[in-house]
Amino acid sequence: MGNKCLQLFLTFMKIGAFTFGGGYAMIPLIQREAGENRRWIDENELMEIVAIAESTPGPIAVNAATFIGRKTAGFQGAVCATLGVVLPSFLIIFALSAVLQAFRSLRIVAYAFFGVRAGVLALIARALITLLRKCPRDPAAYLTMAAAFLAITLLQVSPVTVVLCCALLGAGAALLGRRGEKP
Repeated sequence: MGNKCLQLFLTFMKIGAFTFGGGYAMIPLIQREAGENRRWIDENELMEIVAIAESTPGPIAVNAATFIGRKTAGFQGAVCATLGVVLPSFLIIFALSAVLQAFRSLRIVAYAFFGVRAGVLALIARALITLLRKCPRDPAAYLTMAAAFLAITLLQVSPVTVVLCCALLGAGAALLGRRGEKP
C-alpha cells in the first residue's frame, strides 16, 4: 500500500506542478498519467470521474485526484493523491505572492501572464475536444450540451443549477428507456 500511495503522490504532484489553468487543463495530463501510463483508470472511468468531480463541491482536479486515489489505494490513496495535486500550487502561490507585488509593473511580467493564459486556453480546448469525443453519439446529448452552454453563457444560470438539471434529464431519460442499456 505504501508504494502505491507514494506513486499516487508523485504522479499527482507532477500533474499539479506542470499544469496551469485549473482542473480542466489538467484532464489531459490525468488521462495520460493515471490512465495510459499507470492504468489506474480507463477512459470510461475518467469520463465518470470528470462528471462527478465537476458536479461536487471543490476544484475539479482535487476531486478527480481524490476519486482516483481512493479507487487505487483506498483512503490513504485519496489523501496522498489529493496532497500531491494541491502541494505544487500551494508552494508556487506562496512563492509568487512574495515577489509578484514587487515585479507586477514590469512589462515582461504582464507579457508572461498573457502567454500563460494563451497556453491555458489551448489546454482547456484540448480537454473539451477529449470530452466531446467521449460524449454519447446521441442527438439528445448534444441538444442537452448546447442548452446547458446557452443557459450558462447567455442566461447566466448558475453552473450548479445547470449540472443538476442535466443530471435530472439524464436520469429521467434513463428511466424512460430512451438511453438504451449502457449510459
